[in-house]
Amino acid sequence: MVPTLFIQIRNVVLAALLGLLPMADALAQAFPNKPLRLVVPYPPGGGADGNARSLAQPMASLLGQPIVVENKPGASGILAANTVLQSPADGYTMLFDTFPYVVNAVLHKLPFDPIKDLIPVSQAINMPLILVVPAETPFKSVQELITYAKANPGKLNYGSYGAGGAAHLAAELLARDAGIDWVHVPYKGGAPAMADVLAGRLSAYFTNPITGLAHIQSGKIRALATTGAQRMKILPDVPTVKEIGYKDFEVVEWNGFFVPAGTPTDVVTKLSDAVKLATQQPEVQKRMAAQGVEPVGNTPKEFGAFLQGQIEKWSALVKSNNIRAD
Repeated sequence: MVPTLFIQIRNVVLAALLGLLPMADALAQAFPNKPLRLVVPYPPGGGADGNARSLAQPMASLLGQPIVVENKPGASGILAANTVLQSPADGYTMLFDTFPYVVNAVLHKLPFDPIKDLIPVSQAINMPLILVVPAETPFKSVQELITYAKANPGKLNYGSYGAGGAAHLAAELLARDAGIDWVHVPYKGGAPAMADVLAGRLSAYFTNPITGLAHIQSGKIRALATTGAQRMKILPDVPTVKEIGYKDFEVVEWNGFFVPAGTPTDVVTKLSDAVKLATQQPEVQKRMAAQGVEPVGNTPKEFGAFLQGQIEKWSALVKSNNIRAD
């Protein structure tokens, strides 16, 4: 009798344990259960790279897995986007894209559709740009630069971190609104463009604050204006381009996370939540404030609506000004 009862109990326990196996397997497969990859379209040392690395570390802690940042510069972000789109749509490979996302389809013949083939996960940051010139140039204000440019068409040049980027279109906006003619010199990233400003090989450059602030504060370059709606808290004495008289002039750089279309909704939500929580970390907010950067961290739906507005605004300028990929 006892052995029979023992066997019955053993069978019940075994059945229960076997029933738990699928659940255990599901838990073992819960996202993420291996390191993630974050592909950045620009070289190390630039603004996008700095923002990506600032957020990758707290996101890794929140997700419980390392996030490896991989730099894939070239073709205004197209190479990086292709790298991500060729990866499985499982959330383990993310794109940290920037401003050119909204104009690439207008400027380039793309091998993919950025709207249909990529899912917006979360906008990471906003930041105005800063119009800077080498310290040794005579320009002390935007108006002095414009006056010279009007008197000497084609003699001034400006740098950008790729055709269709925020720096490029900010300079195009100024050319349109001020009626000046200057020469575009595109680079593969913010760091090499800044190197040429410091060396005096570029007349002007709309830098992002991450790349430019330290050089401005050290006196190696001069800040003439910023491109946001209000003055930057970290540069309170530098006027906005709007203040100078160009009331419709506003350019804000942004960075955000994307994954390939087909990525499961629950994975997208988990990544979006991680971005939002990372941007709310006190140390992240303190670091970004010191760099002139505004953390965002919104939902996929909110990021998608923002992108639609940006696409309409900048695609119209690209077409009306006949801007082309250099």
